Parts: sequence; C-alpha cells; structure tokens
Amino acid sequence: MSRRCQLTGKKANNAMAVSHSHRRTHKLQQPNLQWKRVWWPQGKRWVRLKISTKAIKTLETKGIHAMAKEAGLNLNKF
Repeated sequence: MSRRCQLTGKKANNAMAVSHSHRRTHKLQQPNLQWKRVWWPQGKRWVRLKISTKAIKTLETKGIHAMAKEAGLNLNKF
C-alpha cells in the first residue's frame, strides 16, 4: 500500500535538504500516517483506516460518513 491518506489523499512532498554549507539534496517529506480504528455508525461496525493526523482532527468535526463521501471511499471494503 502506498503512503497516502485514505480520506484526504495526502502524500509525500518533494523537498530539498539544505546543509550548513548550503548544499541542496533531494528529500521526501512524508505525511504523518497512523492506523486508526473508527466507529462507523451507519454500518454499525469498526473500520480500520490509514489516515493522517490532520484527517483524524477533521474526522472529529465532520464525521466518518461525510469524509468518506468526499473522498469517494466505500467503507464496506474496510
């Protein structure tokens, strides 16, 4: 599975690591992904998702059903 948030679609960002001598090398800034069990009231069960910490905070306000609908995610598969 790729390192991508299942609800928001966040993925790695291409960036530069700049040393003290100002040599620039490529690096990847990975999103902070966590495995999270979320209660899904419509399905009356737990779903296990790999989501970013930003998505966890948004999940508390919007709800799992609204965020899954925006992402086009079918929760029956999880």
